Amino acid sequence: MPFHVLTGAFVHESNTFKKGETTLRDFQEDVLDLGQAAIDRFGDVNDELAGFLDAGRAAGWKVTHTVSAHATPGAVVSREAFDHIAGIICDAAAEHRGTLDGILLSLHGSMVPSFCEDGEGELMRRLRAIVGPDMPIAITLDLHAMVTPAMVEQAQILVSYKTYPHIDMREIGRQAGEILDATLRGAVLPRTLRVHIPMLDEANAGRTDVPETAALYADARRFEAEPGILAVSINAGFSEADITDMGPTVLVTHDKGHESRATEIANVLARRIWDGRGKVANTFLTPDQAATEARDFNPTTGPLVIADYADNPGAGAYGDATALLAALLKAGAAPGAFAPMIDAEAAAILHRHKVGDTVTLDIGGKNDPSFGGGSLRLTGQVMHLSNGTYTGDGPILGGITHSFGPTAVFRVQSIDILVVTLPGQMLDLQQVRTFGIEPSGLRFLVVKSMQHFRAAYEPVAGRVIVCDTGALATPQAHLRPYTRVIRPVWPLDPDASFPQP
Repeated sequence: MPFHVLTGAFVHESNTFKKGETTLRDFQEDVLDLGQAAIDRFGDVNDELAGFLDAGRAAGWKVTHTVSAHATPGAVVSREAFDHIAGIICDAAAEHRGTLDGILLSLHGSMVPSFCEDGEGELMRRLRAIVGPDMPIAITLDLHAMVTPAMVEQAQILVSYKTYPHIDMREIGRQAGEILDATLRGAVLPRTLRVHIPMLDEANAGRTDVPETAALYADARRFEAEPGILAVSINAGFSEADITDMGPTVLVTHDKGHESRATEIANVLARRIWDGRGKVANTFLTPDQAATEARDFNPTTGPLVIADYADNPGAGAYGDATALLAALLKAGAAPGAFAPMIDAEAAAILHRHKVGDTVTLDIGGKNDPSFGGGSLRLTGQVMHLSNGTYTGDGPILGGITHSFGPTAVFRVQSIDILVVTLPGQMLDLQQVRTFGIEPSGLRFLVVKSMQHFRAAYEPVAGRVIVCDTGALATPQAHLRPYTRVIRPVWPLDPDASFPQP
């Protein structure tokens, strides 16, 4: 009889400093696909589910896929949303308990529900209550996971991405599936150990285009080739979530009898993360500095791409900060584009007009003006109107369809502002090209993203710069009111020290 494996995906990165909650409707508007519908959408693209299915086909498994649930990073997950999606997975585990051999889940690792600090640990606690302590559970994690002790106690196998920008989702899904299959066959008896580093996050947030950070992941792959070392995961952490166990971790999933070597590997890598804590690769410009660069840039080899790092929707920021847009308009920088401005109210107003109309409205800065600036009263021309649907063609979103909801391009002083309804960070060129914005015709292009934009936008850029607009994901961590993280912690406490193993 083939092994029967239950699969599922429940992915959210929760910014605990953001107002409100991430609701069930937020998942429905992004991704909440059941069973075969999820397989049809994600089964042959760069997604962990595709990797699960790759491993399952090679091993001859019977796969029961429950749900694929994703919402754009945002505020803590509501109890209703958590209970509903976790319930789909747990109900399926209960239904199939008699024939089930293993569980394989795609998680983020930094999900914080409204009622507890550790969404992934809570999900697995509920699953363990159904399937018992011994059934193999394998999970994949984002590179920015905040891995808690509960997570490594509840799952035997944990495998995290090794690229940032994240381009290895399918590969990591396949790896986790292959380890699970070896476990089911009795070839290995895995456990995972965890070493935590007292930092908010790794100095470069896990950027694998920074040589020192990339070397960590290269060594992780090298260690995985050793006998008994099944997976080595370096989690950079997520400084926008304030929980007790936040911070970078090194995980080593190992076979029975190899704990000593696994501990040695984890401690060596953790110490290197600590020793590199002050080596930040980004140079963060102010909005005025970035605007001056944009005004004076010569786009002979492509536009100046400006990353609005602090207003990254992919870190749960509001995506409506206006400080950089205001500086660009004041400097007279043009022609350019600004993508996106997440402002459902402005998008709705623009959709009451037609292409070519001149409109005056308030744009941006409506969620929390203390982070990134207040609303701007602007007059401009409607250049494009659509339902916001796009299909990616780049290394992260290739073949995957998403939507910004009702979307408009609003031109002000020769700057095309992509005004959207639903949140999302800039990952793919089709997120602008679909709406009539062509990067090759611009002097500059602002993208609200920290790092993921590089996968698609850096190849077409004449140059890339990074701006700190003071929005919710600002690298100035001291501006956020941490109350839960264990202190001392770097960089909030300069006297923090690395614990001896």
